Amino acid sequence: MKIKFQVLDATYEVAGREPVIILWSKMKDGSTIAVLERRFRPYFYALPSREVRMEHYDLIKRKILALSTLKSPIIGVEVIKRKYFGMPVHVFKITTVIPEAVREYRDRIKEIPEIEDVLEADIRFTLRYMIDKNIKPFRWYIGEVEEIARPDLRVKRAFALKSDPIEDESEKMPASLSVLAFDIEVYNPAGSPRPTKDPIIIIGAAFNGERYQFLMEGSTDKDALSNFVRKVLELDPDVIVGYNSNRFDWPYIMERAKINGIKLDLGRKAGTEPSPSVHGHISIPGRLNVDLYDFAEEIPELKMKTLEEVCDHFGIVKYEEREHVAWYEIPSLWDSGSEGRKRLLKYNMDDAIATRMLADKFLPFGIQLSSLSGIPLDQVMSASVGFRLEFYLMRQAHKHGELVPNRVEKKPETYRGAVVLKPRPGIHENVVVLDFTSMYPNIMIKYNVGPDTLVRDPNYKGEVYEAPDIGHKFRKNPPGLFKSILEPLLEARRRIVEELKKMPKGTPEYEILNERQKAMKILANAAYGYMGWQVARWYCRECAEAVTAWGRHNILSAIKKAQELGLEVIYGDTDSLFLKNVPEKIKEFIEWVEKELGFDIKVDKVYKRVFFTEAKKRYVGLTEDGTTDVVGFEAVRGDWAEIAKETQFEVARLVLEEGKTSKAIEYVRELIGKLKERKVPYEKLIIWKALSKRVEEYEVDAPHVKAAKRYIEAGIKVMPGDKVGYVITKGPGKISDKAKPYFQATLEDIDVDYYIEHQVVPAAMRILEYFGVSESALKTVATRGQRTLFDYLAKK
Repeated sequence: MKIKFQVLDATYEVAGREPVIILWSKMKDGSTIAVLERRFRPYFYALPSREVRMEHYDLIKRKILALSTLKSPIIGVEVIKRKYFGMPVHVFKITTVIPEAVREYRDRIKEIPEIEDVLEADIRFTLRYMIDKNIKPFRWYIGEVEEIARPDLRVKRAFALKSDPIEDESEKMPASLSVLAFDIEVYNPAGSPRPTKDPIIIIGAAFNGERYQFLMEGSTDKDALSNFVRKVLELDPDVIVGYNSNRFDWPYIMERAKINGIKLDLGRKAGTEPSPSVHGHISIPGRLNVDLYDFAEEIPELKMKTLEEVCDHFGIVKYEEREHVAWYEIPSLWDSGSEGRKRLLKYNMDDAIATRMLADKFLPFGIQLSSLSGIPLDQVMSASVGFRLEFYLMRQAHKHGELVPNRVEKKPETYRGAVVLKPRPGIHENVVVLDFTSMYPNIMIKYNVGPDTLVRDPNYKGEVYEAPDIGHKFRKNPPGLFKSILEPLLEARRRIVEELKKMPKGTPEYEILNERQKAMKILANAAYGYMGWQVARWYCRECAEAVTAWGRHNILSAIKKAQELGLEVIYGDTDSLFLKNVPEKIKEFIEWVEKELGFDIKVDKVYKRVFFTEAKKRYVGLTEDGTTDVVGFEAVRGDWAEIAKETQFEVARLVLEEGKTSKAIEYVRELIGKLKERKVPYEKLIIWKALSKRVEEYEVDAPHVKAAKRYIEAGIKVMPGDKVGYVITKGPGKISDKAKPYFQATLEDIDVDYYIEHQVVPAAMRILEYFGVSESALKTVATRGQRTLFDYLAKK
């Protein structure tokens, strides 16, 4: 019989000395099934040395077969044609039985003198199968199957494949998924939570509108853990989501279960437990365990990545509408009796509910990125952008008959980057922003850039493209791997964008296509950076260097033409230009770029007014529809508190919207007054700064280093890369001496003068100084004689 199913994830088992792939899947009726593949076998390639003649291949084949063992015999050695960096080669395809044996055979076959290298031996078995059969998560497939009995699999039905699944491209909608969100609280009276000693006191879960909490009884969390496991199996979720759960919740639960002698039998295969897997994520067989923190990590405008801040940012749960508890308060609240525990239980449930709501925001994008790249949903965001693109490249390489290179880490190499013009400081009216559409991937397409087309032979006589300034050359024909991949990817995205224009916003179909085009854009735009990534399989410094060279040529040529047309160039950055908006000249400029440079360029937005400081990549603009764009201001200094960033935003917005500085000055004065009266939320005063090295390696005690030492004294481990949160408190001494961890101070301890003099006023002055406003004007009551924005424009 034939069935239609959508794949969520794939695992494998070894049964009866043969591998069995399990495709955890959903059917159209929403039921969960397992589709088993017993026919596929692991394989890899051996590349002979170039000097080896074809007549010697039989001898090499016999040498390979002589390495066969009974545990996992070599069942096939065949010579096939492939391409390696674009060049045709003959390779040995070596097939065995047990996936784990591939590594052993790889190492032994490498020792054969006639073998130059062994390739694709590091591709995981389930990924190998999904690449070869072109199976991707969240796509619908039709397969010939027979139903089988597998009582150990916690699914409605199980099937064995009798034919390779074929994708049903007419089906676009992802299957409906059941999602469970969870969060834990731990008892940590001695500071940093230690799973070897500190028990879990609450496990909260949210599922389909239902709420559950499992509490420590007496002094043991054994029952809480057991009841949580039972509830997960009862609810049977497809997806389990947490926030920072891969780094904290799951490792903590796993350690506590071990101490209590509890088996975390949570998988859809009976007896399987959560375990660490690739990219640092925790794998649960048959379920997709997703850490939503990985999504938040890629939101650059969010400096603080707490669950509360992220949910507030997206309007999911407003900061002031939920319970707040600092981690160091948890033990005292738990010990204080019913009122304290009531507050703690609400805090835990607020976290679980917020996590579940955040999943609705993040998962649609994750699903589309998973469907496009082929990486399962539980791994797709924990993997770096480079790995996501690499998975996509590996799939496409297989389709093009290209061998996948081994990953060999290179030493970092620098090269000249993009053009970023120094902006013209001040206010500019009626400014148009023009963007080159996907400039870097389009450069790679136009000039056939890639490691397989790079000409390394100085005597090469064929037709080439030569990068300006640096002279790297690339064959014009045949199309390279990157061009063959990027061209259809960008074309598919273009078609989706055009289709979206015709669809009503808010419909499920619109949302799916919109998330899909975002995923396509991310993969395409990652291609250039990937080639300069030192652990990339297709690493090519010359390629990345050439792309930026062509990019600089495009921008500089466009700037020159704009000036010839009499267009005022206000700013330029990588692939965009800010020009004075003269519509007829802008139209002529666009036509010239598209005709002479051969790249699409479009109007991204028009600003009624835009304000630049003297720094690059930093501006505030007021669009025609009244939206305020703030770019780069949060990066002015690494030691700015939220109150300083907020001040900059509001001052810039008020100046642009009002056309004068009086309201901005009034805003700053009122804020200073609130600071003096300690009516500013405490969390807005916390300064977050990352440690670039170990604390003991710092020669100078900067404020964040001093605060980090106090973290350690409190029993909290901090490492390079960790962000330290601190506040500046009252008292004598240097600023660093007054820097305390945010959890060791209160609003009453704050040195308000520091925040006025070193945070609020400097933040405001970054903008207001251009209009002749003095610091003293922000600190006094009278507001007379201030210049307007239009006075400033008139004197330009």
